[in-house]
Amino acid sequence: MRMFGLLGLLLALVIAGVVAKKQMASVAAPALPSASGEAPADPHAQVQQVQKQVKEALDAAVQARKMPDDN
Repeated sequence: MRMFGLLGLLLALVIAGVVAKKQMASVAAPALPSASGEAPADPHAQVQQVQKQVKEALDAAVQARKMPDDN
């Protein structure tokens, strides 16, 4: 029974390592190009671009979820 526990722990460790490796690879990947087709050169511009995209996505989601008021 202890062997199954040890194997399960080892399997969980391997899975966590693979997931962590994939996450680190996605963080290190270059930024996606903007709508105009070119990526901003400096990190500050990239941050502003991502913030703008998130805000637009949230605004679109809020607009899609508006419901009439219950009276």
